[in-house]
Amino acid sequence: MRVLLVGGGGREHALARALARDPEVTELHAVPGNPGIAALATLHGGDVLDGTAVSDLAGRLGADLVVVGPEAPLVAGVADAVRSKGIACFGPGAEAARIEGSKAFAKEIMAAAGVPTALARICDTADEVEEALDAYGPPYVVKDDALAAGKGVVVTRDRDVAVAHAMACRRVVIEEFLDGPEVSLFAVCDGVSVVPMLPAQDFKRLRDGDDGPNTGGMGAYAPLEWLSAGFVEEVVDVVLRPCVDELRRRGSPFIGLLYAGLALGEQGVRVIEFNARFGDPETQPLLELLETPLAGVLLAAAKGRLDRAEPLRWRSGAAVAVVMAADGYPQAPRKDDTVHGLADAEALDEVVVLQAGTALSDDGEIVTAGGRVLAVTATGVSVAEARERAYAGVGCISFDGARWRTDIAGGSADAGQ
Repeated sequence: MRVLLVGGGGREHALARALARDPEVTELHAVPGNPGIAALATLHGGDVLDGTAVSDLAGRLGADLVVVGPEAPLVAGVADAVRSKGIACFGPGAEAARIEGSKAFAKEIMAAAGVPTALARICDTADEVEEALDAYGPPYVVKDDALAAGKGVVVTRDRDVAVAHAMACRRVVIEEFLDGPEVSLFAVCDGVSVVPMLPAQDFKRLRDGDDGPNTGGMGAYAPLEWLSAGFVEEVVDVVLRPCVDELRRRGSPFIGLLYAGLALGEQGVRVIEFNARFGDPETQPLLELLETPLAGVLLAAAKGRLDRAEPLRWRSGAAVAVVMAADGYPQAPRKDDTVHGLADAEALDEVVVLQAGTALSDDGEIVTAGGRVLAVTATGVSVAEARERAYAGVGCISFDGARWRTDIAGGSADAGQ
């Protein structure tokens, strides 16, 4: 099987590792990839937002499957362009991807499907913003309606901060604050069938103790042994399948990875957000635990045959990912700092360093090229062992201004909003 992977972040590096392990994959290509992915796949240049360019590349390569990793190409309709050429594609079309691309659209889908979520108001003017903030009170939750690379949400008790964020966006969704720990649940979907993965938990805030601004995620771990029995089945029945059914009813079947960000409060499970692709950084620990060959599962979903695919199997134990970010992240990350110690970290037992914001310098050195630079990921017989190994890996690596949280998977279920 020839596979073309679209994207070049830490999530795509994790996907590339899982796809490369699949014995059915004979060729793995990536556009644009990154230095870590280059060790696993043939890299190609190109604009990942250009559906015609991506589909033409897939055709020239004779790709049997295209996997679109990031949200921006999905919202831009790249999966539609690939499928229009008769090539199997894992990733929702532009209309279905609006469940991530527009917070307002996601609320509309949830309302139609009867999915529990926070009360919310969609605001286009300053007056509407002020009225919504009055209605819900602090902590204020203000979400950019459009894609914002994981940094479009502000949760604050400072009204001036909430107003400033709202005014910086063209349109916002302001909603009530949801209490309780957060959980991420991914599901592979083919427009009809829904196959859940293991629940995971990520850590959104920049600093220890869930302090500081929201980020795209500073680390994650799985499995979550503190969840109640039946949790996954409940979320599939109450959240994921109703949304997939509603999108199909509207003529926009969801074919790809549907990610539900959930709050577990006193009122039960409620949806914080949806993503239309594998989430970062939860993908990194999840795919290190996955035993089922990945390419076959994704191809079955792309072809509408998920009900006939091999069931997902998971290795025993746990996995933890710790993100190493650049100085200045998330507002203005510095770049071009040389990364040292990657080989030392990967020489440790059960440690893999997944590259996200990296590039090659003119002299062939790995340098920082984005906000979240690396996700140091480790497995172990328990969360504690995996965590210890991941932080041992972090200790081997250095670059100027590197920052990371020290409390990822540290024992509390309460990873805040």
